[in-house]
Parts: sequence; structure tokens; C-alpha cells
Amino acid sequence: MPTNPASAAENLRRLYPIYSAVAREFVMEPESHPGVAEPASEEWIGETEQWFAKMDERIKAHQIRQFVQTSPLVNGDTVRDLLLHHLARKVRNEDDRDKIEFLLVQLLSEYAPRDLSDSALSLQAAVPVLEPVLGPMDSKLPEPLEALEKLLEEAQAMKSLKALFTSRIIERGRELKSACGDQFFQPLSMVAIARFGLLVRNVFFRLMQQDLNAILDALRDLEERGVSTLDCRKAQFGMEEPVSRLRMICQSWKVMFRAEYSSGQPLCILVDLRTAVESAVGGNGKAQKAHAAKVGSQRTFDG
Repeated sequence: MPTNPASAAENLRRLYPIYSAVAREFVMEPESHPGVAEPASEEWIGETEQWFAKMDERIKAHQIRQFVQTSPLVNGDTVRDLLLHHLARKVRNEDDRDKIEFLLVQLLSEYAPRDLSDSALSLQAAVPVLEPVLGPMDSKLPEPLEALEKLLEEAQAMKSLKALFTSRIIERGRELKSACGDQFFQPLSMVAIARFGLLVRNVFFRLMQQDLNAILDALRDLEERGVSTLDCRKAQFGMEEPVSRLRMICQSWKVMFRAEYSSGQPLCILVDLRTAVESAVGGNGKAQKAHAAKVGSQRTFDG
């Protein structure tokens, strides 16, 4: 956060409409505020910082994620202001750390060179992107974070969401970050964590789109065979779920899944739906072959 009163006041004034919009979106009654048009006195700054502290306790990390990823009010400068604000908090809990991690990933995503592939976005390439916000870098990573590179290689080799979730790469990454303790907030640590988060998120979205395309291809195959309904109870759908409805749902998912990666319920449904649809494709093919063999044997017997 800026240290002189004028800069501090300007930063608070920029963030106030963002926090007010978050409160409206999530139907929160905002705390009483001294007023953004007031002169930037020390008293006003103190009261305004107390207002933000109360709001920070009420606004959770998942709400920040949703708002930042969907609101037209948010741009790269907004993400930077939010990150600086949360880094300046003197006492941070686990939810604060989750907010900081998400904002780091968003900022790196916003400003990383567009011509760099995932494999080219090395730690050294990520440093100059975040250094203006985080300050001078430490010379060495904390030991737990050195294992992130191996996890990244493992993630980038995954062929499906099911494989990614089964490998527990996301959870194992969280365990490594938790093992850092307060070293999490060292500048180089935060760069490494942001890079890991961004690259795993890219893997996640690539596999998600791949799974959706595989489901849509399988549904098209089934429709061409004359199949109109599927038993998708294992994926929390109906016993006779219309193939046309499943196709529409998958098309809507292509737009809907923009949240921070996780193995939450909607994505578990996606994984289960791919399994169910591909099983139906294989099972339907076997049924057709069995039917053809039966017809053939009957013709031989009748003849």
C-alpha cells in the first residue's frame, strides 16, 4: 500500500467502488463508510482503512474469484490494487492467503508476455512481470516450493480431467504451499506460486475443453446410431436422459466453466459424464454387433 497520505487515499478511493460492487453482488449490507468525497485527512484514512478491514473479514476468497473473473469493472489495474491492498494487511488468515494467491495468478495472467508458451514461462520469465508489484526478489526458493516444478511436469503430461483429479496434483500443490508457512509471502515464493497456479490452470482448462469435445463427439456418434436417451445416473442425470439435452448442457458448460480450477462437484459431474457417454458408445457398438450376429444366425437357421 502507498505510504504517504495522498497516495493511500487515492488507492482507497479506487478500491471503494469495487468493494461496494462486491457487496451488492453478494447481497451484503455494507459497513457504514465515512464517505469517499471527504478530504484525505489522517482521520479519514484511518476510518476508511477500518471500513476495508471489516469488509475484508466478510468477503471470502471464492467471492473475490467470482467477481474478478466476471465483473466488467475489473481490469489489470484493479487486480493490482486489490493485490497490494491484501499484501498490506498486517494480520493475514488462510482466506487472505487464498485471495492473494488468486490475485497473483490473475496478475501474472494479465501481464505475462502473450508470445510465451506454457513451457517458455519459466520462473525467470515470470519474475519481471511481478517484480514491480512485489519488489526485489529473494535469491532462493523455500525448499517445499522447489518441488513445484516436478508437479508442473506431471500436470502437463495429463491426458484427461479424470487423470488430473486422480493424481491429486492440485491438492499436492496446496500442501507444498502450506508447508512454506510465512515464507509463502517472500517475493520469489509468490512468483513461483503464481506461475504454478497459472500453468496448472491452463492445463485444467485445456483438459476441460478436451473432455467436453470428447463428450460432444460421442453424443454425435450415438445420435447417428439412432440412440436418443442414455442412462447417466452415475453422472447425476436421469436414467433416460435425452442425448439432445446432454449436448445443450455441454455447450453451456463451455461458457460456464471460467472459475478457478478445482475438483468441485460440477467438474466431477463432467468427468463422470464423459465416462458414461464413452461407455455408452462402446456398449452400443457391442449391442449392434450382437444384434447383427443374432440376425445372421437366425437367417442361417431359417435357410
